Formats: sequence, structure tokens, C-alpha cells
Amino acid sequence: MSDTSPSEERTSRNFIEEIIERDLKEGRHKSVLTRFPPEPNGYLHIGHAKSITLNFGLAEKYGGETNLRFDDTNPVTETVEYVENIKQDVRWLGYEWAREKYASDYFEHLFDFAIRLIRDGLAYVDDSTSEEIAAMKGTPTRPGTDSPYRSRTPEENEDLFHRMREGEFPEGSCILRAKIDMSSPNMLMRDPVIYRIKHAPHHRTGDKWCIYPTYDMAHGQSDAIEKITHSICTLEFMPHRELYDWLIDKLDLYPSRQYEFARLNMSYTIMSKRRLLKLVEDGIVDGWDDPRMPTISGLRRRGFTPEAIRDFCTRIGVAKRDNVIDVSLLEFCAREHLNKISLRRMVVFDPVKLVITNWPDGEVEELESENNPEDESAGTRKIPFGGELYIEREDFMEDPPKKFFRLGPGRSVRLKSAFIITCDDFIRDENGRLTEIRSRYHPESKSGSDTSGIKAKGTLHWVSITHAHKIEVREYDRLFTVANPSEEADKNDGKFIDYINSDSLNVVPVAYAEPAIAGDAPGNYYQFMRKGYYFPDKATTREKQIYNRTVTLRDDWARKSKQGK
Repeated sequence: MSDTSPSEERTSRNFIEEIIERDLKEGRHKSVLTRFPPEPNGYLHIGHAKSITLNFGLAEKYGGETNLRFDDTNPVTETVEYVENIKQDVRWLGYEWAREKYASDYFEHLFDFAIRLIRDGLAYVDDSTSEEIAAMKGTPTRPGTDSPYRSRTPEENEDLFHRMREGEFPEGSCILRAKIDMSSPNMLMRDPVIYRIKHAPHHRTGDKWCIYPTYDMAHGQSDAIEKITHSICTLEFMPHRELYDWLIDKLDLYPSRQYEFARLNMSYTIMSKRRLLKLVEDGIVDGWDDPRMPTISGLRRRGFTPEAIRDFCTRIGVAKRDNVIDVSLLEFCAREHLNKISLRRMVVFDPVKLVITNWPDGEVEELESENNPEDESAGTRKIPFGGELYIEREDFMEDPPKKFFRLGPGRSVRLKSAFIITCDDFIRDENGRLTEIRSRYHPESKSGSDTSGIKAKGTLHWVSITHAHKIEVREYDRLFTVANPSEEADKNDGKFIDYINSDSLNVVPVAYAEPAIAGDAPGNYYQFMRKGYYFPDKATTREKQIYNRTVTLRDDWARKSKQGK
């Protein structure tokens, strides 16, 4: 894994670390083995990043290992594409697993476990419909009722279960249930389903199986087979812990233990794979890796760094209660890291022509500027300067207010890494649109050797018109207009689509960049000066360079929100 930043070095232990240290001290375990167990039914998102950094981070801290195990027990929703993308995401975050495992590796073991439960009178085949089973479950205040099939003999159940495996029965006709307690206060312990029929090809086992274990039947037993010491999951799985322990106990397996922590909920974001899939299928976003998506692939495409994401996951810590983390913290972590590594480049988005009236005709001067003032090793670059430049249209006002420290008639500004100029005149077309600004430069004011004595409060970025390199810029903003779209959707019949931010993407089809950007190596991170941090999109080619905005230089969203109040 990559070296951690100072902010990743924790000085206090979280409650899971306290458990691990106690277990090691008391000799319960000689070493630590964790696992990250994603279901390959979609792309990983920022919430999974927290689980990844926690599981791999704990193993690293205590000299242990982490398995990557795919919970591939539902062939209908799982694909090889998802498997491969998950592996790519984990590695991109900076981690390598000790063993690559799949729940499907253990299908034969799990089948044998089910047979043992049947023979011990702890599981039975139920022919009830899903509606009948739901009615028999009871309610949290009313105990359930026994299924009429609960009294089947172990011999009858074993025969039926083998016939289920052989494909004799259609989907939904029967299931295998654990026989526990229909009056348990924990609804999950009321004879839970542990096997169901699915006549669908599996991405690894093909048509070998038509019965598949449920999450509860597969997860704890897979942990036990691998001898996972600390099985860490999010709080919604807390009710499952009793069943996790029950199955391990009844099957007399390695005593893996489950521990729960608060999942990551982030403002202006949804974490539901089902809802994320809808965004993709409905064409609201450009696939799972759309830069507005909270997926790790989307964040990577947008230009977030693995260091920033790990830093974010470390800063939010490991809690026992769910809460909502402001997305601005993730953006802050991105700015912190990108400021250290990004190449500085000048790019003009909305250009207006600036003519230097006293510049020698046809002369070009190569100015030198740092690639990154935060990193001397990044070196310098040459920037061509001539008599005709582009500056941003918003950097000029005909009648500027007192605190407007940019260009206006009679006003002076410094051009970044170049000279101080003074505006003498400007030209508008017949429609009143500004087309040209005419200024003179002060030869003695060159950056790094200024002897002019002229004071200029503002500094503008610019690009030589002759040498400008055309690029496309995509400015991304938050995908939703409300801080908690899932909560709002639940109040509104699940219509989370109603809260999509229609301004989440602004495309600048042609922006003008200094020529150094054309010769840069692919994959660089950039700060477009006075604009924000940008990263080349995957669709970039030699003929057309496309840059995605990762984050602005400052938290503009917070400022806009205050202005709107």
C-alpha cells in the first residue's frame, strides 16, 4: 500500500481496535485475519471504501491479512464485470488481498452443512408461498406460527432437499428453512430461509447449481471455513449476528465473530445499489463511473486520489451509531492532497482578446514558471508570451466597483508569471459585446525581477492566442439538490429522481490552455489556476482532450447556500 499521510496516523484506538488488542492479549487469536466481502451486483461506492480501509487497515496495523471474498450467491444479479471492477477498485485504493475467495468456492461445503442441519432436525423444506411465509412470521409484538411443513421428518427433508438440488422443482415452489424459534423477539430467528431455488446460470459455476444459499447461510460459514478472526460489517447486520452465531454453533465450526460499525452516509449522495443502478439504467448518468456518481470508479474518473479517499475514511473514524457525513469533508481531503501533487496550468474558459499595444510585433518571450509551488521536484515549464492574449471575460469591467481588483479602464493588474499591464482602451461590437481590451505592458515589471515600482493588487491568468491549446472542460457539481435524497425520496413514494440537480454538469466545449498541457504525460492531476482541480477524462484522445473538474478551489457550495438563505 502507498505511504500514509500524517492525517492517517491515528493516535487513539477505535472500539474494534480495542477488541482486537484484547483478543490478542488474551490469546484468543494469534494473528488477525479480516475479509472484505462485496456482493458482485454493482460497482463499489464510497461507503465500501470505508469498509475496505477499515478491514485492510486493521490487518495491516496488527500484522495480519485480509481476504477478498465475493458473496456471489445470487446468480441473477452478479456478473464478471462487477467482479473485475471490484478488484480494480480495491487495488486502486492501495490494498492487496492475501487470498481471493468466492462464496461459490464453498457451495459443496454449504450444501453439506445444510444436510447436517436437516439430519439434526434443525432445518426443513417448506412448500409455503412467500406470502404465506410472511404471514406466518408474525410481527415484532406478535409471535409467528409454525409452518404446516415444520414437522416433516429429517429423512423426508433430506430427500426433498436433494431433489431441489437436482432441479426437480420450479423457482418459488419450496425453500429450506432453519428450524429455530417462531416466537423469537428477533424476527430473523423465526425459521429463516437458508436455501432457495434459482434456475439461472452462475458467473463461475454455470448450470451446476440451481439452489443457492442465502446471505446468512453463506456468510458466517464462509468466515468459519477461512478462519476469519474478526468479521466486520455495518450496523444493519446487527440483527443477523444472533443467526450468525447460531449457525456456527450448531455446525460446530471455527468460532468467527461478527462486529458492527456505522455505515457511511454522505450528504447529497445515495448509497443504495438499487437506486444507483436505476440512475445508470435510466440514462440519468453516463454509467457506473459517471464522475457525479459516488462509486469508487466515478470518483477515480473525476480525479479524486486514493490518498484523499483513505484520508477521508480515516478522518470520519469508526462509530457505533449511524450519522451523515458532509460531502464537503471529502472535497476538503481532495483539495488537501491535490494541492500537493497537481501541476499548475493556465486555462481560459470564456475568452476575450487582450492586445498588448507596446509589445514588439511578432516577438515571443518564453517565460518560466513553477509546475507546482508546493513541490520543488515538479520542476518548471516554459510559457510563451506575445502581443495577443486571452484572458477571462469576467476579469474586465468597464465601470468596476471599488473592491474589483481586476482589469478596467486605467487599472493595472499583473499577468501571472509575466508583466504588469495597464488598460488604456477597449472595443465592443455593434451588439455591445466586449471583443478586445487594449493595454500596455511595463517592461521593468517582469515577475521575479520587478523594478517598476508599480502596485497591482490583482493577478490574472492568461494564454497566448497563437499558442493556445483547445480543450473541453466538464464542470461537475453535486448530483442531488437536497442533503439527504434517500430520506426525501422515502417521504415521496421513493421518487428520488425528483431531487436530481439539473445543473450537475456544465460542459465548456472549448477552453484555451497554455501549450504545456499538450505535452504532459497522461494521468496527471491539474490545478487550473483560479479555477479548480481537474483530471483528464477516460474519453481523452490526442485529437480531443477532455478534463473533468474534481473540486473547486474553495467550498463554493457552502457559500452559495448561505447566499440563498
